[in-house]
Amino acid sequence: MFFHIVRFFLWLPLMILFPTKVVGRKNLKKGKAIICPNHTSNMDIVVLLANTFEKKYVLAKKELFKNKFLGFFIKMFGGISVDRDNYDVGAIKKSLKVLNKNKKLVIFPEGTRNKNKDISTMNPLKTGTALLAIKTKTPVIPVWISSRPRPFRLTKIIVGEAFELDKFYDKKASNENLSQATEIINEKLNALK
Repeated sequence: MFFHIVRFFLWLPLMILFPTKVVGRKNLKKGKAIICPNHTSNMDIVVLLANTFEKKYVLAKKELFKNKFLGFFIKMFGGISVDRDNYDVGAIKKSLKVLNKNKKLVIFPEGTRNKNKDISTMNPLKTGTALLAIKTKTPVIPVWISSRPRPFRLTKIIVGEAFELDKFYDKKASNENLSQATEIINEKLNALK
């Protein structure tokens, strides 16, 4: 409830400061899903959460939680701390719990911000998104953020159709299978450009 109240009061100022158009909102159906957007700016998650209404959980780098004030708000908006430098079992368990409760989880599959001048060239994707999607049999929703969000400049968010990595569901989570599944996610993201 507190989440929705805070979100309500933040929505209008955010829409004025970071105007955003969402294309394909109908693809964000109810139920569990892994939302995987490209990642070009720290504002990506802000504009995404402000413009999609169902509460989502978000994997966020642990460094963001060091500031207690910022950490409080990140947790309130569904932030799950993840150590990007190590195999973070705690973050994986929390993510599995979210998906097993039929909730939505946002994962930036690039693992870090894309600092390339041309954002259409993504960083190589990590295999974590594929691993969680396969392990929990969860649909993946690709999302393309068309430009780095900037004040008073329109940002377009394109939400693609959900897809499943079902051909990997009953297979061993080998490096080869995870790489193949990750390549499918990469193709779906690139198709939204």
